[in-house]
Amino acid sequence: NSIAVPFLKRPSKLDGTHAGDVGFDPLGLSENLDMYTMMEAEIRHARLAMLAVVGWPLAELMGPNFMLHGPNHISPSVLNGFDPLSFISVAAIFGAFGYFEYKTSLRRVDDKTLGMKHAEDMANVWKYGVPGDYNFDPLNLYSAFGDTADGRKAMRELEIAHGRAAMGGITSFAILEALTGHPIVENNLLFHPNAVVPALGLAYLAFGFFYEVKNNDQYLLQVEMTSEGEVRLEGLQRKAKRASEEASVYGGIALDYATKYGKIAVDTFADMKDKYEKVTDDYTKNVMSKNYDTK
Repeated sequence: NSIAVPFLKRPSKLDGTHAGDVGFDPLGLSENLDMYTMMEAEIRHARLAMLAVVGWPLAELMGPNFMLHGPNHISPSVLNGFDPLSFISVAAIFGAFGYFEYKTSLRRVDDKTLGMKHAEDMANVWKYGVPGDYNFDPLNLYSAFGDTADGRKAMRELEIAHGRAAMGGITSFAILEALTGHPIVENNLLFHPNAVVPALGLAYLAFGFFYEVKNNDQYLLQVEMTSEGEVRLEGLQRKAKRASEEASVYGGIALDYATKYGKIAVDTFADMKDKYEKVTDDYTKNVMSKNYDTK
């Protein structure tokens, strides 16, 4: 069955060969349209969306008001509207992207470094290369998960997953601003310093260290602790127990030192007090004696 929609059968052409394939095609587009063209279109839109979902709030937080739209200074968009200057800027940007897409739509990459790797990776299942391949990897991040077919596919999985989230995010930005007339950064925890968002992020990260969410024929979402999570939990328990024992030992030592030096401090203070009182008494007697002798 489909991973994305468990109660539907997996589409025949979505066999898991390509990155991001979770068997989601309720309209059957993969049966009637060219797969490579659709994947290429998706990855291009995903990359644009990842840029836009960062640029949109940054523009409202840091951009000059004359580039924003309306009295509330919202980002210009099809739904929000444009001012003359922002329209010219947006038209120029999309014109540049359109020209780039036109010039690269029929690009050849099978003779490039990444293209040859992709041809080898996909030799047994696909002859059209990898959608979105521009032979661009100046920081060599593409091999971060390993310079293998699986490692490269994992990086593509990561990219398309973030891209899909970004497409959903930028769409929600546009709809929310069109409905409310206010910028998305206004009264939004995500765009102002606070402790809630970092805490949620840490909680999500911690959850992933111990648990995973599965679906099966009986349950749509089922939370289970992974074997790695069990090992990590046992390790944390051992460390916590050892830390508790060490804290008990060092706490006892610290208490002994505190008692010892506290007593020394009290005795020293008492001794200083006695000496001070003796000096005061001697001084008083001396002064009185001199005054008595003078008289």
